[in-house]
Amino acid sequence: MKQIKVFAPATVANVTCGYDVLGFAVENPGDEIVARLIDEPKVIIKKITGDGGKLPIEAEKNTAGVSVINYLKHIKSKQGIELEIHKKMPLGSGLGSSASSSVGSVFATNLLFGNLLSKRELLQFTMEAERVACGSAHADNVAPSLFGGLVLIRNYDPIDVIKIKTPKLFATVIHPEIIVKTEDARNILNKNVPLEKVVKQCGNLAGLITGMFTENYELISRSLVDEIIEPQRAKLIPNFYNVKEVAIENGALGCGISGSGPSIFALSKDEKTAEIVGEKMKKEFAKIKIENDVFVSEINNEGVKVI
Repeated sequence: MKQIKVFAPATVANVTCGYDVLGFAVENPGDEIVARLIDEPKVIIKKITGDGGKLPIEAEKNTAGVSVINYLKHIKSKQGIELEIHKKMPLGSGLGSSASSSVGSVFATNLLFGNLLSKRELLQFTMEAERVACGSAHADNVAPSLFGGLVLIRNYDPIDVIKIKTPKLFATVIHPEIIVKTEDARNILNKNVPLEKVVKQCGNLAGLITGMFTENYELISRSLVDEIIEPQRAKLIPNFYNVKEVAIENGALGCGISGSGPSIFALSKDEKTAEIVGEKMKKEFAKIKIENDVFVSEINNEGVKVI
């Protein structure tokens, strides 16, 4: 095999009450990555589309390139990889754009080399790529893009990732065309949190995971509450609380900020409800003249795949 093309899905990180420890994959949007074996022991990014010229073409500065560079070093390869990156999602959207690129590229590379490593072994390379993107080797975007489904990061040192069983759930994701930098969204967070709020947040996280395993939609809905992060980040997204309110009024189980924003997600029991929720959220942003894109899909349990 000399060439392969893969799709790596976008992700929703945090899932309201699981800051830096929860994330799930969606069916769309995502990134398409083409990888080719080359004889020179280096990584070349031949082409990037869909980014408006914003992403670095130098492999060592691009998450897709960084994950492959580290992979090739690990296996001590004498061959290299040429990459094409086709961005199919907005940059800086809070949907794990950088994570999708790194996951897709290293997954494709591993297949070209005969599937030498498991997905769990590939996780380390995608996390290091995230460090390049935002200064932190977090896994709440790369893990769900890699494994699919809803993923819990129980611990980071050593990394301990668990895939959580979920009932049938549909995600509505709306991306308003505003800019929220991940660095800014992290810097505004207060590092001193009242114990009472921590206790409530732990209860919501436990309730959400229990609700997923037991297919208890009412418990899932009650648990999709963020006591700590959302109240601080909501100010970065105009009309956030109105958008959230219309989502829940129209049948969503819950609604919150996707990752560091500005995208917002809602979870629903069925596709029709998810689509109605999307229409209502879209109209709410239109009231303040903010253009937006809406994506509706079932939770993606497969993750990155060959296309």
